[in-house]
Amino acid sequence: MLTFARYPKYNKCTTKVNWGDGYLDIEYRNNKMRKICCDAQYAEKMYGRENMEKIHLRLDQIEAADTVEMLIQYRIGRCHALSMNRKGQYAMDLVHPYRLVFEKKGHEIQIAYIVEIVDYH
Repeated sequence: MLTFARYPKYNKCTTKVNWGDGYLDIEYRNNKMRKICCDAQYAEKMYGRENMEKIHLRLDQIEAADTVEMLIQYRIGRCHALSMNRKGQYAMDLVHPYRLVFEKKGHEIQIAYIVEIVDYH
């Protein structure tokens, strides 16, 4: 069984960490989204193995980034701003056609607020 070793000291799934040094923090829209993002077995059940691996890869990339703008500038996970009725939201590619959609909260210490995993096309 594949498991993801989240860094125990900075486990976004069990503790609220205020980095204070420029790194992005992660919050979730609801408990279901938290479970999908934090429980590899549940994510695999909901979206399949390949998407589960991409979800956790994208979360690790978000955690490692200094800002949302950095994700966009370097095209990490093909991160891009959305428009129209999703203005203010950002998306990162998962396995086609799914996207990890999040919003940016805060200015000094940015928080990636995970909204949903969806095919919005």
